[in-house]
Amino acid sequence: MKIFQVINVRWFNATAWYAIYLSKLLSDDGHDVIVLTLENTPPDQKARELGLKTIPLDLNTNNPLRLAKTCGQIIALLRTYRPDIVNCHRGEGFFLWGLLKLANFGYRLIRTRGDQRLPKSDAFNRWLHAKVADAVVVTNRRMAQHFLSKMKTPESAVWLIQGGVNKTKFAFDEKGRTSVRKEFDFASENHVVGLLGRFDRVKGHRELIETVARLRSQGNENIRLFLIGFDTAMDSSQIRQWLQEYHVEDITRISGKRDDVAACISAMDTGVVASLWSEAIARAALEIMAAKRVLVSSDVGVMPDIVPAEALFEPGNVDEMTRVLDKAVNDEEFREKNLALHKATMSQLGGEDFLNRTLNLYTGLLEKN
Repeated sequence: MKIFQVINVRWFNATAWYAIYLSKLLSDDGHDVIVLTLENTPPDQKARELGLKTIPLDLNTNNPLRLAKTCGQIIALLRTYRPDIVNCHRGEGFFLWGLLKLANFGYRLIRTRGDQRLPKSDAFNRWLHAKVADAVVVTNRRMAQHFLSKMKTPESAVWLIQGGVNKTKFAFDEKGRTSVRKEFDFASENHVVGLLGRFDRVKGHRELIETVARLRSQGNENIRLFLIGFDTAMDSSQIRQWLQEYHVEDITRISGKRDDVAACISAMDTGVVASLWSEAIARAALEIMAAKRVLVSSDVGVMPDIVPAEALFEPGNVDEMTRVLDKAVNDEEFREKNLALHKATMSQLGGEDFLNRTLNLYTGLLEKN
């Protein structure tokens, strides 16, 4: 198949990761994939690092002249490459691909919605998604329900594809665990609670810090906090201020940017997704579960689809997070049950599963008259 993956995302966030990982899986499977990016952005750089063929387009512009130029470039690309599939991972520019599809360029159009924000259900948007797009891919059940009930998208056109993770790369690493725990001075008897995610207010670092402080004050002297991340929208000085405020700086370590992420995850005993919102795509959660670490999470985005109800808490609710995390730290039956449920979930969320579900969609669309 000839496939355009349209990844006009400015940052290497979960949406960009989903799209680029999918592009790599498709390319490795022998398909002719071209990744359309915004020039000189982290997703553009990452795609090129992975050996993917990239073409930059100014799809996010509101300037009429630049938009007209972009439209001309797209038409030239369509005439040159004649793609079978165009998969748009962002809304900006999606209407252009819709209009050009109506101009009989012969491709199947897919909108992948990996954003937490629900799309507006105005008449134009409903028409664009239900009548012009051939399919809508969503990454969580809440978004699927919105498209079915509010956007009036036909059920046959809504596909739930949650993504996947490289289970070989993110397998539990005993040697890496030992090395990382030694590096950060975690003793064998310490129970290391970890949060994997960029430094951004949305990730709930402050709430987790307060929760760990509470658990420590309740007698959990062996608890430790491991923040696997680095400065992005928020820098580590803010993190350190919260650590001092809650008096847990002595039991907390910050990883900084790392190449050995799987080893850092393996160093955890319990992983936490403390996000206040978002998590439409659960990259960190899947990596933690792939490494056979117990996971607890706020009930945002896709998390209720992949994490057992007893391991969920209301976002921002420190009382609830403390109750759930206390179970994860101290209740062996809770831990064993959740590890078994994580294993069942991950049996369907590997890279091969991600590829196969996507190919089922693509081939099915191409087989239609």
